Amino acid sequence: QVQVAESGGGLVQAGGSLRLSCEVSGRTFNRDDMGWYRQAPGKKREFVAAMSWSGSIINYHGNVKGRFTISRDNAKNTVYLQMNNLKPEDTAIYFCVVDPPLSPGSTCIPSAELWGQGTTVTVSS
Repeated sequence: QVQVAESGGGLVQAGGSLRLSCEVSGRTFNRDDMGWYRQAPGKKREFVAAMSWSGSIINYHGNVKGRFTISRDNAKNTVYLQMNNLKPEDTAIYFCVVDPPLSPGSTCIPSAELWGQGTTVTVSS
């Protein structure tokens, strides 16, 4: 049974930084593509970033490119999302997902058991 656990959310002022972590168990993590999505209040869940299992493919949503960085540590079964220069519009629940589509434009939604419960990021102006 796969378990996906995010951490690292919190309240930060605009311009600040946060690093989200996501630890995965019950999978062969070093063969899994990994990704981050977010859902702001009243909005649909949206793609934020994804990284292939090898790290050779990395994609970002245009709104976060240049500010967010996805990375992974296969020895720790963990994927990270470093978020810099945060803006109030980054306020959302951030979800980690196993085996996501790597393309920001994909409409494919991974099945429910591959998602974490989410961690809340609030950016104040």
